[in-house]
Amino acid sequence: MSSTLPLVTPRLLLREFEEEDWRATHLYESDPEVVRYQSHGVRTPEESRDYILQVAELSRRLPRRVYDLAVVSRAENWLIGRCGMRYTDVPTREGTLWYILERASWGQGYITEAAQALMDFSFGTLGMHRMFADCDPRNPGSYRVMEKLGMRREAHFRENVFLKGEWCDSYVYAQLDHEWRARVRERG
Repeated sequence: MSSTLPLVTPRLLLREFEEEDWRATHLYESDPEVVRYQSHGVRTPEESRDYILQVAELSRRLPRRVYDLAVVSRAENWLIGRCGMRYTDVPTREGTLWYILERASWGQGYITEAAQALMDFSFGTLGMHRMFADCDPRNPGSYRVMEKLGMRREAHFRENVFLKGEWCDSYVYAQLDHEWRARVRERG
């Protein structure tokens, strides 16, 4: 894996978004099943384009605090999702992780591979101390990714967010820099 952007894994390229990428992101952002547990609903083409423009703007800010990257299959050169992190607290070097993947690519380990690359970048290059992620407990695919990354469940909040017309629970998972280093040693 590379230590600078873009990030390269055996099967994926994590790169900055380009303006025309909205067409590929809209394919999954308009799928109700893909966005079921996302904080946003099904996006219109305009909303998908606006999001990509917003991500591009955030990537140019210095000091940089948000890394929202396109996940591209190297074999097909096809954008299949996105994986991102943002600083939630700069002095304590804490950040949050997120991801979304087109439905056709579910269950193949792509998001775990992408998220691991971003975690390695966050801890190894950016010097983060703590990374966390959250998900709806009804989304086992998401929390399984967090578990495969070596994150541990820290909390189960009950009805802590009102989303899409209902109260939802949240699982919170996290990993500390020394836990990440131990896993890197284990991975060789």
